Amino acid sequence: MKKIAVFTGSRAEYGLLYPLLTKLAQQSEMHLQLIVSGMHLSPQFGETWRSIEEDGFTIDAKIEMLLASDTSCGVAKSMGVGVLGFADALERLCPDCLIILGDRYEALAIAQVAAVMRIPIAHLHGGELTEGAYDDPIRHAITKLAHFHFVASEEYRRRVIQMGEDPARVWNVGALGIENIVTVPRVPLATINRKFQIELKQPFFLVTYHPVTAGEESSEDTFANLLETLDEFPDHQVLLTYPNSDNGGHRLIHMLEQFASERPNRVFAVPSLGIQCYLSAVDLGEVVIGNSSSGVIEVPSLKRPTVNIGVRQKGRLAANSVIHSGAARSNISASIRQALSPRAKQVSETCENPYGSGDTSNMIVDILKSQQPPGTKRFHDISWPLEE
Repeated sequence: MKKIAVFTGSRAEYGLLYPLLTKLAQQSEMHLQLIVSGMHLSPQFGETWRSIEEDGFTIDAKIEMLLASDTSCGVAKSMGVGVLGFADALERLCPDCLIILGDRYEALAIAQVAAVMRIPIAHLHGGELTEGAYDDPIRHAITKLAHFHFVASEEYRRRVIQMGEDPARVWNVGALGIENIVTVPRVPLATINRKFQIELKQPFFLVTYHPVTAGEESSEDTFANLLETLDEFPDHQVLLTYPNSDNGGHRLIHMLEQFASERPNRVFAVPSLGIQCYLSAVDLGEVVIGNSSSGVIEVPSLKRPTVNIGVRQKGRLAANSVIHSGAARSNISASIRQALSPRAKQVSETCENPYGSGDTSNMIVDILKSQQPPGTKRFHDISWPLEE
């Protein structure tokens, strides 16, 4: 029986992995091992490991790694703490394959441990670009450490092959998040209000803004512009979710909590919605606003417009329903007004999402079943005419 370990370090990543975890747990010839770390174990971010267990999954290893500091030095030291814990966990679990999704620093920490311990890595969502975050080089680094690659589009498949990966081990399977949209049942607004003890009413905006960790954009300045702009739309309530644990995230949490506390009947802050309530909130809301990858990848399939602010997601494929906004208050305001227009709603209803149609987990499981131990990894050279 193949032992398949899956790593998750954040609420968003777990939400995307949920359908794959469910499929793996159902396989008689595979044994699922779940490694949980990062924000899942943090009280500040809602201790979302509890939700994982409530979903019926057994957590085989919990690795504490987050330091209280969210400076660059603090994040780097958190990675070091993670490496120590991941080494012990992987030695104990001894998986035949480790599945890693995405591009966060927690993922890089466990990927380098697995590479040294000669545990094959299956990487999801490689080949993508996000020029406004240090996730970009982290994603590419994990690609070079991985043996099996499950990408979300043909363009991303070509990019992974361009990085020297064997085409026979690079599969375009679409994005896991699209599968959630098809399979996860929605809940009414009353359920969301009861669960988080808020009084959200329609119409409302769903807002998630993460730190920008590469380039010149100031996360604090942009987020301040966004919050100020939201007051231009007094007829819309606002549901704010916490940013991730990247550099500067603590300051953004303070800003959004203060913003919400000063507008108690209109703005509500929630550390983590969870996948079911998040998808339901997108369905029930008017516009998704911020710089989260979900606004670019999943929200178009929910037929809602997205206002994608700043440079964090620069380089990603995006559907026509995604409105790209500059970081200035005037840009954000104009983009939100555009998203509220009848034209934007029409585009959202008819646009095609480039990230697939929702059968990703079955494809991944079937491919993993058919794969033998990869052996020595070799660089795949591309034959192509070089420019002089």
